[in-house]
Amino acid sequence: MRLLLIRHGETPDNVVGALGTVIPGPGLTPLGERQAAAVPTALAHEDIEAIYVSRMVRTHRTAAPLATALGFDPVQLEGIHEISAGHLEGRSDMEAVYAYMGTLLSWWNDPEARIGESGTEFFDRYDADVDRIAAAHDGTVALFSHGAAIRAWSARAAWNLDEGNTRTRGLANTGMVALEGSPAHGWEAVSWHEDPLGGTRLDDDAAADPTGEEL
Repeated sequence: MRLLLIRHGETPDNVVGALGTVIPGPGLTPLGERQAAAVPTALAHEDIEAIYVSRMVRTHRTAAPLATALGFDPVQLEGIHEISAGHLEGRSDMEAVYAYMGTLLSWWNDPEARIGESGTEFFDRYDADVDRIAAAHDGTVALFSHGAAIRAWSARAAWNLDEGNTRTRGLANTGMVALEGSPAHGWEAVSWHEDPLGGTRLDDDAAADPTGEEL
């Protein structure tokens, strides 16, 4: 199958650089809405057969234009939400950002390292939902998720990615990582689109966006 991992549009937390991971979280900024509106045209060449979203408001809002264009009802999944920031929630200082992203990067060597959750807990919940999707589809699926979650999970899941990709490859709002394969036979990353799907004109260079920028 082909799995399109699409980050949500810009949120108020992204603008100020705050770690915002509590469910359901905020919606989108006006720019975030424009980013979402550009997704259907950007993905018009994809033969998408289903749309999945997390429990967070921002993925629902981002998926809505594509769902309307395709006539689909997005399916909400329990485990593809953002990685919990725990006691760092709401902070935007660099110490907090590096503690958060640094813990994610440490999971390749120590999966029990913890912020609001451990690597084992995060990968287990994300894997479980991807397994459900793969069991139901052979074709192309759009999965709307979150910056740190996509960067960490795809780098671990794809044989041709590693933790270095999580560190050096950013993922702007409505950026996308495309994987092909299956849980049983493994995944290959076939593209890592760092910019918004609607193009760089929709990128907010002034936003701090800690879960989307390269380290």
